[in-house]
Amino acid sequence: MGIKEKHVEEVEVATLEDKENVIVLYNDDVNTFDDVIDALVYACDHTPIQAEQCATLVHYKGKCTVKTGSYEDLEPRCSMLLEAGLSAEIN
Repeated sequence: MGIKEKHVEEVEVATLEDKENVIVLYNDDVNTFDDVIDALVYACDHTPIQAEQCATLVHYKGKCTVKTGSYEDLEPRCSMLLEAGLSAEIN
């Protein structure tokens, strides 16, 4: 294995190990903008402005990435969003 091949292999392994997960929030016809904003502020530590921007994107685009991080950090946050009645998943 040449030096170049070894470097490429190491970069691929590092990329896999550093992969961050995301919480994706989906639009629904049940929750109000205020419900979504409040849940994002509580569960994802968003500012009210960040939460409002995400709620707007979800409304018009159908979904929005609302938080990135390790699975261990995102799992309880996603659970809080689900318990609030929102549609979300970790990818």
